[in-house]
Amino acid sequence: MIEENEIAACVRRSLNRYFKDLDGETPGEVYGMVVGAVEKPLLAYILDRAEGNQTRAADMLGINRNTLRKKMREHGLSD
Repeated sequence: MIEENEIAACVRRSLNRYFKDLDGETPGEVYGMVVGAVEKPLLAYILDRAEGNQTRAADMLGINRNTLRKKMREHGLSD
């Protein structure tokens, strides 16, 4: 089995619970659900660590600043 870091293991546990709770029902939009659940708190945390500096936050995330700004708007994190 591939070694997982703590974040990956947390996601796997959450997905196991999600599928168990479905009780046989067919899931839908799993990718969007997971990305949506993880992306907003990730952006908020990194922006806080960067003290609101979007250039530093984008560098920390490894994304373009314009991409960060777009994602901030999508998640209601911009002014």
